[in-house]
Amino acid sequence: MDSHQPTHKQEPLRILVFAASLRKGSLNTRLAKLAALAIEKNGGKVDFANMSEFDCPSFNTDLEPDGSHPAGAEEFRKRLLANDAFIIVSPEYNGSMPGNIKNIIDWVSRFRPQPFNERHALLLSASPSMAGGNRGLWSLRVPLEHLGSRVFPDMFSLAMAHQAFTPEGTISNPILTKRFEDNIVAFMSLVEAAKNYPCIKKAWVEFLGEKPDPVTERVE
Repeated sequence: MDSHQPTHKQEPLRILVFAASLRKGSLNTRLAKLAALAIEKNGGKVDFANMSEFDCPSFNTDLEPDGSHPAGAEEFRKRLLANDAFIIVSPEYNGSMPGNIKNIIDWVSRFRPQPFNERHALLLSASPSMAGGNRGLWSLRVPLEHLGSRVFPDMFSLAMAHQAFTPEGTISNPILTKRFEDNIVAFMSLVEAAKNYPCIKKAWVEFLGEKPDPVTERVE
């Protein structure tokens, strides 16, 4: 009799990927597609979304008197919960994140349980500038980390992006290509470890020591 026990086959990682841009031909959408290819190349499954699927009216709590949320926020929440992690490829507007991505984060943060908490995230950007949109990613980290997302330390920003892609849509510089793919693989390794070997979970609290109040209560 075979004494070896059958090994449990782990499910592939499921990762939501989208560009925080509504523009057709967006440089960030090109980079998002490369991220999706890198994930699939390394055994993951991709849920590729368009920003238009999550678009919402300007945040206004008067629009949720009965606890309802815009359709875009409902969709984003559903996709966050259906995946193990998410990747946002974001442009930089005036040295910060685009208003539309902050707007949908604000809307989705209203759900209970709050879906960003303990969700792993990777931030990427592409820009014609020399900084590659990196300043926008630093601003984007703030609300996500505040909401409990585990934002991967290493971000990737593709500078001079309007000249950085080949006609086939890949990154023309082989050194940058390797750096980009290595970053994706490192992120996937962390998500896989968190998924299959979880540590003790902690409650998410907006402000430690705050007085309980229905208006500000944020404990999950």
